[in-house]
Amino acid sequence: MWYVTTILLLIHLVAFPLGVRAQGEPGNDNPSATTSLGLPLSVPLSPTSQHVSFAAGFSVSAGYNFDRRNALIGEFMWNGLYSTNETLAPIRTALGNASVSGHGNVYAFNGSYRLELRGKTFGIYFIGGPGWYYRTVWLSKPVPTGTTISCDPAWQWWGYDCAAGLTVTDQTRVHGSAGALGVSGGGGLTIRVGSEAPYRMFVESRYHFAPTGSISTKLLVFTVGIRY
Repeated sequence: MWYVTTILLLIHLVAFPLGVRAQGEPGNDNPSATTSLGLPLSVPLSPTSQHVSFAAGFSVSAGYNFDRRNALIGEFMWNGLYSTNETLAPIRTALGNASVSGHGNVYAFNGSYRLELRGKTFGIYFIGGPGWYYRTVWLSKPVPTGTTISCDPAWQWWGYDCAAGLTVTDQTRVHGSAGALGVSGGGGLTIRVGSEAPYRMFVESRYHFAPTGSISTKLLVFTVGIRY
């Protein structure tokens, strides 16, 4: 993931000066281009919270300001998913190994509309729209083939299938993935950075939902970042 992060950061750093040149004059507080870079911290909601304690990652965006208030934005967000002990417990019990670990990621590609009310220093905005969400999870070790285990959501979260009420344990490598169309919505606060417009720090809270597989992805995401 670090090489992906580096590439996206480089794209973002290139996008900033391109946006500045597109305006024709420095310090323009009403640019036609908009970009952002953020650090999201996500609080999972049920049923995701049964399997994930929290999530953290990064986000980037680029879009077009129709005027001072209205903008359309394309966004990408990645969050690493940190598993709960509860969702790992059945696997650790089945293997008799307390060191078994599991990890996951969620990727979101959103097309959003932003309505902004902005003063010279402070501003508020509302943002939301549809998107594509893709979640992956994997375990450090699989359960031996032929192990008889009753099926419950913990097994499905880790990519196992169920048949006749039992977990299918014929996989040599456990990796689960699910994608779905979803939606997000929320709002935030901005504050101008220094004397040069239009750079602003922002703090945002947004709800994300997608019906990914048998267990939906539901996150309340708090993001701190900078935007142009």
